[in-house]
Amino acid sequence: MDDDEKGKEFLKLIDDQNTVQWNIVAKLSSLIKSEWNSTELKTELETLVKDHYRITKDLNSLDDNTSIL
Repeated sequence: MDDDEKGKEFLKLIDDQNTVQWNIVAKLSSLIKSEWNSTELKTELETLVKDHYRITKDLNSLDDNTSIL
């Protein structure tokens, strides 16, 4: 992958990560309002955290010694 492709992928992943982070905050807020009693919200939050982990891992994999990022 050349630097231009890496740059585009980096920006896409940052946008995806930002979206997931806002969704995590929204789900966590809803879960708190439910007094931690919503199994559905807990499952959704767990999925979002896994998505965030994957995106972060993908972002880190773009950063190698030959990259301008």
